[in-house]
Amino acid sequence: MNVAIITAAGRGTRFKSNISKQFLNIYGKPILAHTLSIFEKILGIDSIYVTVPRDYLKSCREDIIEKYNLKKVEKLVVGGRNRQESIYNALKVIPAATEIVLIHDGVRPLVTPLEIKKTIIKLIKDNKKDPQVRGVIVAAPARETVKKIKKNTIDSTIPRGKVWNAQTPQTFFYRDIMEAYRKAFSDGFIGTDDSSLVERMGWKVNILRGRHENIKITTPIDLFLAELIMNKNGKP
Repeated sequence: MNVAIITAAGRGTRFKSNISKQFLNIYGKPILAHTLSIFEKILGIDSIYVTVPRDYLKSCREDIIEKYNLKKVEKLVVGGRNRQESIYNALKVIPAATEIVLIHDGVRPLVTPLEIKKTIIKLIKDNKKDPQVRGVIVAAPARETVKKIKKNTIDSTIPRGKVWNAQTPQTFFYRDIMEAYRKAFSDGFIGTDDSSLVERMGWKVNILRGRHENIKITTPIDLFLAELIMNKNGKP
């Protein structure tokens, strides 16, 4: 069984909106609904769990899940104090028989079904070659020069070819990501993404090259860019 956890419990403070960004519309449809609709159609995904703020439970169920007939959404999970806690809440309620977990940002509505399916295929294939590979994430090469700074002064220039921007989905074997999350909470460690929790366990996480268009909608300019990309692709 393969389960997708879609994170939509953030408040989007950087967006400066009274409505959490995942519930804002693109071409008359909530961003989260765009994202969930993609996962709904993938045969390799058996069920979907969505993390949401407590006060959005009713509206998410009625205005997104029911309205857009998203039958694979098994449960809405109340989010925690941060993204990591929200995902942990979801991991604790998904079936123990789950084999693979895909974790994806609800505000990345431009991911493609092919990218999602490839992470599952690559995880299984790469793990057979090297049992230490316990995860696969979508990532895109950095396009700008990256500087390491120290007290507002450049300390060094990091070779651009060695730097990639992490995206989602991030795909793992359930037993491994659950163990990594338990360890992180036990140690009081907060990571910037799911992969970082698996990496600190000493396991390998491989990269599936993605597209720069798979943006995370964080600010108003991102919403504008997402609309342009959808229009360009003929999928408003």
